[in-house]
Amino acid sequence: MAKDISTQELRPYHHGDLHRAIVEAALDVLSESQSTEFSLRELARRAGVSHNAPYKHFADKRELLAAVSAVGFELLAKRMAEATSELDSPRQRLAAMARAYVCGGVGNPALYRLMFGGFLGGQDESRPVIERTAAHAMKALIVSAISDGALGRRIADTEPTTRTIDGAILVFWSQMHGLTLLLVDRLVGPGDKMEELTENVLQGMLEGLVNNIPTVPDGVWVGPPLAG
Repeated sequence: MAKDISTQELRPYHHGDLHRAIVEAALDVLSESQSTEFSLRELARRAGVSHNAPYKHFADKRELLAAVSAVGFELLAKRMAEATSELDSPRQRLAAMARAYVCGGVGNPALYRLMFGGFLGGQDESRPVIERTAAHAMKALIVSAISDGALGRRIADTEPTTRTIDGAILVFWSQMHGLTLLLVDRLVGPGDKMEELTENVLQGMLEGLVNNIPTVPDGVWVGPPLAG
């Protein structure tokens, strides 16, 4: 069974940390209802504080959801890191991260869609800074495995190789993101075949990248850029 991205994996809650309490309440509601259609008043009630208390930390609901998405990236990065903690092979590390990615998205679709969908995107194509920073940390795990030789050869993580590494990440992410959404939307199934499906897609994708790593065009970014 897929283990979802839940508040049980968060840092211990400390009394008086209202910001964290509101975010945890939002994560709980999102996981339970699989919908972002909740109010800050509802979250305040869950956290046991006055209905105005959330506005001391969040200007509006979008700012709150940006914080929720950022925590989602933190939790996903934690799962990916834990999945690779005892693995030495870069290819095995990249494969383990892919499994953790798909499993996390299928386990909590609403949080996944918030993190990777367009809800938090601005008209200037930017994303909230707090979310971009957390997403960049998750991307760094994938970059590390690719740089270490997951695709058959080491690729130094330097400015001249950025477009090559981003090309590999684009293929990797496109495959895993697409498979995650196909499973979530039940366009591919059954659910109990998720691990086997992920493994088949993953190995085919890795074999392709070993033979050919596409270079992204100049000026293309892969993943939310740190600079807005």
